[in-house]
Amino acid sequence: MKNFILQNENAIYFECKFSCDNVIFLNLEKDRFFITDARYTTEAKEYAKKCEVIESSNLIDTAKEILKKNKIKKITFDPNDFSFASYTKLTENLKTEFIAKENFSKLKRIIKSDKEITLLKKAAVAGREGFKELAKYIRKNGFNQTEQFLYFKAFEKMSQTGKLDISFEPIVAINENAAKPHALPTSKKLKLHDLLLVDAGIKYKRYCSDRTCTSHVDFENFNFKREQKFKNEKHQKVYDIVLKAQLNAIEKARSGMKASEVDKLTRDIIEKAGFGKYFIHSTGHGVGLDIHEFPTINSKSDVIIEDNMVFTIEPGIYLPDEFGVRIEDTVVMQNGKAVIL
Repeated sequence: MKNFILQNENAIYFECKFSCDNVIFLNLEKDRFFITDARYTTEAKEYAKKCEVIESSNLIDTAKEILKKNKIKKITFDPNDFSFASYTKLTENLKTEFIAKENFSKLKRIIKSDKEITLLKKAAVAGREGFKELAKYIRKNGFNQTEQFLYFKAFEKMSQTGKLDISFEPIVAINENAAKPHALPTSKKLKLHDLLLVDAGIKYKRYCSDRTCTSHVDFENFNFKREQKFKNEKHQKVYDIVLKAQLNAIEKARSGMKASEVDKLTRDIIEKAGFGKYFIHSTGHGVGLDIHEFPTINSKSDVIIEDNMVFTIEPGIYLPDEFGVRIEDTVVMQNGKAVIL
């Protein structure tokens, strides 16, 4: 693809190793332009690689001038990237034809380089440390704390008290709140023998980690390990089914399979156990510069899984008004098999 235009921060970072929240990036046959305003030009000149940094008070007008000057006939853009207003301004009174190609940057990033996998592994390791620190806090001080306060603590512990960015807002959910896959924190307090679900991640050099643990609340031994012993029999039964489904997919996923076949590895076990209708989302999603990338691991996806793809395996069972269990790890396909990062 010779000519394309980007506005998405992570897509631009992938191209030139720098980005900011007000930039248009033009990739023309021989030239690349990073157009931004005066707040960012100093850093852009220092960090942006293999592109010309242009300072502008009107990014759209500057981009149009460059397209006119270079007599660009056609340029590719991602319709998800531009607001209707900015697209309208960008294309009016311009002879350049804008060709919509949805998610072309994410498709470019679907197979990770070895360097990207190293960064994703470092993110995963730092994320795991955050979970350990949060578990330590819960053992000492978690009793009777609200979900809202534990959510704040998840922010603090995952980010190493602000050293790292988080890759998304953590989910901290007790008992019936865990039955909502994207639960918002409430004033519900943590008690002995509760079920606690935590979904959290961090960014290392912009690359994301993503992990979910469901745990039995026992203040002496509380942890986010995979072996969990619940006092409540139904909690234990559902937890064991979800863990079995997750491990089945991690053990049996192979390069060359369709993404839908990986999804089936979790879904079949949950369906056979009689909880199929309570597994209400896909098995996983790609992870990289964005927390949700390609491939999407769902029942409809014909994408062929390849080595160096990175994605989550996160089956769940959600029983409304009772509780929910989700277990998630991020894996990389290496030598044809899934390896937990």
